Amino acid sequence: MRANIHPEMKDATVKCACGATFKTKSVKENIEVEVCSECHPFYTNKQGNVSKAGKIEKFNRKYNLK
Repeated sequence: MRANIHPEMKDATVKCACGATFKTKSVKENIEVEVCSECHPFYTNKQGNVSKAGKIEKFNRKYNLK
């Protein structure tokens, strides 16, 4: 491998649009993101789950099954 071709890693502060911040390593010192694990619907359990029962009922109505 060649020496001195990789960028220097620094401590970085990640700031979310919701106001949450956390530290990580990156080439940049400050990173701004729109969604993080504290405000994303999947991680906060605010995500609507797709009902499988609804799809089964739709299939049964389509083919007149009981």
